[in-house]
Amino acid sequence: MKFYDCATAPSPRLVRMFIAEKDLGGTIETVEVNLREKEQLGDSFRAINPFCTVPVLETDDGTRLLTTQGCWRYLEETKPDPALLGHNATEKAKIADAVWRAEQDGFLAVGEALRNTAKGMADRALPGAHDHAQIPELGARGKRRVGHFLDHLEDTLATQPFYAGDYFSAADIMAFVTVDFAGWLKLSLPETATNAQRWYDAVKLRPSALV
Repeated sequence: MKFYDCATAPSPRLVRMFIAEKDLGGTIETVEVNLREKEQLGDSFRAINPFCTVPVLETDDGTRLLTTQGCWRYLEETKPDPALLGHNATEKAKIADAVWRAEQDGFLAVGEALRNTAKGMADRALPGAHDHAQIPELGARGKRRVGHFLDHLEDTLATQPFYAGDYFSAADIMAFVTVDFAGWLKLSLPETATNAQRWYDAVKLRPSALV
């Protein structure tokens, strides 16, 4: 397999952590894509992914998976243990719900705020092959959404050890990377978020958190 990565970007980190949890790092070739130099917009990378984004996971048969969810699903099916997307129908559904919530209300909210306010992302308000002008109002809205997500994370973790239930899953990867990504906006867990902080500290000790 071949993994198209960018070490400084949060989206491919979602897959790097999944790969690390599966202990597959030594079996997958990594190709670094320089997003800062806009390598993803060049003809060579467009031939790999016309949507001009990372992560991309290329399987041994040449199939290219272009989203976090696609990469996760393939890796889970290829190496079921440890299960990161659930063991049974109920767990799989609950984890999918939690991943969706963390991505929509957290991860994408950080992206909305950052891309609509950062000077270095002028005309790049959305990732992908096309330029989009920044809308400052969306930057402010994104920051508010992040705050709401961090409050939700605290409430959820008040009654369970991990974001989707009793064990570590892909939902924790999405939520953990979101919290770190929020730091790019100088947003962090509130001092009163003792449950979320306990969870964050525990996840941070996992080897996959270092990739």
